[in-house]
Amino acid sequence: MKNAETKKMREEIKKLTTAQFAKLHEVNKRTLHYYDEIGLFRPLTKSDNGYRYYDISQSIDFEYIRMLKELNMSIEEIETYRKNPTPADLLKIVNEKEQEVDKQIQKLKDIKTVMQSKKEQIFFCETLQEREIRIEECKSERLLVYPYDFSEDDITQIFSRLKDIWGIEQIRMGMGSFISLDNVYKMNFDKYEGIYTIALNKKSVPNSFIKPQGKYLCGYQKGKWDKLPALYQQMLDYAHGNNLQLTDYAYEVGLNDFVISDEADYITKIMIKINENS
Repeated sequence: MKNAETKKMREEIKKLTTAQFAKLHEVNKRTLHYYDEIGLFRPLTKSDNGYRYYDISQSIDFEYIRMLKELNMSIEEIETYRKNPTPADLLKIVNEKEQEVDKQIQKLKDIKTVMQSKKEQIFFCETLQEREIRIEECKSERLLVYPYDFSEDDITQIFSRLKDIWGIEQIRMGMGSFISLDNVYKMNFDKYEGIYTIALNKKSVPNSFIKPQGKYLCGYQKGKWDKLPALYQQMLDYAHGNNLQLTDYAYEVGLNDFVISDEADYITKIMIKINENS
């Protein structure tokens, strides 16, 4: 008698109402009702009083359905698979979704890289004066570049092109511009060489080059763009006074564009490589 009661008690423990099953899996009851209505996932048993119960053994199946849904499979696709599941079909789904998961992981890694970069820039900007000139050791970086001289008025078209070429995750890394030293020496800022962004993927790709590691003459300017010529002149004077030979391009980039409400607080960084063999 006691064994029979124990067995019955165990069976009762295994039975879960819709509310209990929903709470166990942290889903809305409406989701279970919907899955029940369309026949995707139904309660396993029906009691004498007409109530229907989920069995605890259904939990794994339910979580697999949720996993497929989280992998952007449609209800129709999941239903089709559930009606006649085979190892071959599951392997096909797994192989396809593995590639999608890898892409999503890489996307999240790129977002994290952007966030870390912005955080470092914000902290750094808090330490700057209105104008500063320094010599800094810079690491090598692969730059994706796009020829653009800023003579075109419609910058929105450029953004659209770059979004197609680079992708939106790369654009979020930030964009700068670069200008030849020849034009800097002539104080000719009407024509730039192009736009650049620091590549999230370090592999060699078309329309990219390496900004080399080494010492750079770096200038920082707080304020609108019209203050940059004066900063450039001061940097050239500094180089001349300290017998520094400059090389390559002058690279410009904004450091705090997403955290200011006034253009007067905008901080631009200029980097020009020092020829250490001179």
